[in-house]
Amino acid sequence: MARHLITSALPYINGIKHLGNMVGSMLPADVYSRYLRQRGQEVLYICATDEHGTPAELAAQEAGLPVAEFCAQQHDAQKAVYDGFALSFDYFGRSSSPQNVEITQAIARELKQNGFIEERAIRQVYSLDDERFLPDRYIVGTCPHCGYDKARGDQCENCTRVLDPTDLIDPRSAISGSSRLEVRETKHLFLLQSKLSHEVEAWVDEHGKDWPTLASSIARKWLTEGLQDRAITRDLDWGVPVPADTWPELAAEGKVFYVWFDAPIEYIGATKEWSDAAPEGEERDWRSWWYDVDTDVRYTEFMAKDNVPFHTVMFPATLLGTRDKWKKVDFVKAFNWLNYYGGKFSTSQRRGIFTDAALEILPADYWRYFLIANAPESDDTSFTWEHFAASVNKDLADTLGNFVNRVLSFSRKRFGDEVPAGKEAGEAEQRLGEQIAELLAEYERHMEDLQFRKAAQALRALWSAGNSYLEEKAPWLEIKTDADGAALTLRTAMNLIHLYAVVSEPFIPATAAAMRGAFALTDDTAVWVAPEEARALAAVPAGTAFTVPPVLFAKITEEDLESYRERFGGEPEAA
Repeated sequence: MARHLITSALPYINGIKHLGNMVGSMLPADVYSRYLRQRGQEVLYICATDEHGTPAELAAQEAGLPVAEFCAQQHDAQKAVYDGFALSFDYFGRSSSPQNVEITQAIARELKQNGFIEERAIRQVYSLDDERFLPDRYIVGTCPHCGYDKARGDQCENCTRVLDPTDLIDPRSAISGSSRLEVRETKHLFLLQSKLSHEVEAWVDEHGKDWPTLASSIARKWLTEGLQDRAITRDLDWGVPVPADTWPELAAEGKVFYVWFDAPIEYIGATKEWSDAAPEGEERDWRSWWYDVDTDVRYTEFMAKDNVPFHTVMFPATLLGTRDKWKKVDFVKAFNWLNYYGGKFSTSQRRGIFTDAALEILPADYWRYFLIANAPESDDTSFTWEHFAASVNKDLADTLGNFVNRVLSFSRKRFGDEVPAGKEAGEAEQRLGEQIAELLAEYERHMEDLQFRKAAQALRALWSAGNSYLEEKAPWLEIKTDADGAALTLRTAMNLIHLYAVVSEPFIPATAAAMRGAFALTDDTAVWVAPEEARALAAVPAGTAFTVPPVLFAKITEEDLESYRERFGGEPEAA
């Protein structure tokens, strides 16, 4: 049995994230982590805020705060939102941590020792009006490959090509908009990816054959185009300092490592943070997850497609170049983009739903289910309020919520506050048990394959099976002529509710807890449902006290939709 190391792409520190960020990394990683834990697997789910780089400095300046204080506040704000979404991180760290500084500097020293980092004098863009060297991300212009006119100096987000600032056509400062730029000489450290390209390619050939097409195709595109040596330091005040014992001149100039060099290393750094934060009496060994563990630990990364090149090429190149036994990713689960009515989310244009606002209007389980059931796995998808409302109303309110409410309410009305006994299971219950066992096996298969939309379909089919059984048996009619038969039907349906509570937990944990809590089962220790248990549907015996929970999911009305569109932007698809 493998141990599972799971990471999701680090959310950048500068502001609360939108729903696309949530569904592209953290939420599916949480669903998978929860599922594996329920199946008895040992899981370590690690994430952190990505805190370095020019955007953090500028945002802190705009907020009138020291950058360290700004990042601390933003970390807490983001963590509060992720707690609201019930993300079950084992640890949520910070890339500015001492642990990440220590490990990043150690890895850089190893790369230098092995001949994969060298110091080079380069000519870099300097803004006369801003009176500073401009990091790549703060030079914008037209991409020479696709013509996109808002390409950044490090990467074109339209065609995903990696760029240097000097590649851009009509470059300008992203800070001031000034085109009064000149090129000056300065020294930086370079990661010699060109010397590692054959090793990276061999590694991708070996490990990437089972990755989703989205991840493997992006990695191979980069490799086909050829790996270029990349500058891994910047002229910034905030970041992991270049170590003075190795590069004294650059350290004296205040150089820091490029955020995309230290950010992936923070997966390791955050694991050391987790280890160092162990409660008294508990031992945690971060190295047991990251060092010399290829056959023991299965490492799965979750990310949106724009992060794929760095995780499948640059980070592996970094680890390979250390010549140390660092654990490298086994499976890369990449996602396309979630758009908003066909366009990008935009704070300035009031377009789209950001995660804090989402939790203001509806509980997390509404969002968790919808986002995973419509995850952008095969292509970009578009959020619309109409689609969201239809999914919530049909799947959550009608198929699941209404089933739970009418079963428990009707049983309490006709048989009291305990699960009724009634007859022994008959042919209809045997058929139902076989159907549930088959659907549960399908659900498990899709979860293990990290096919989240298909898993959601199988979960929805499990819920629908209960409704079909209830319609077939019609206990509201059955009770008129066969009270024991109606009692059996309701007892079986209550066992379905308990089963739904157990297996729905990765998707809708709060609702699952409410369903499970409806039954006074003091020795209820079930973590999953075995096939024979699914067929028997007998986990909740007759005589068990129960309560009727409040409405699990309220329907979204047309009035609700109008208020959401007014607040967040967007028009009906037909418009």
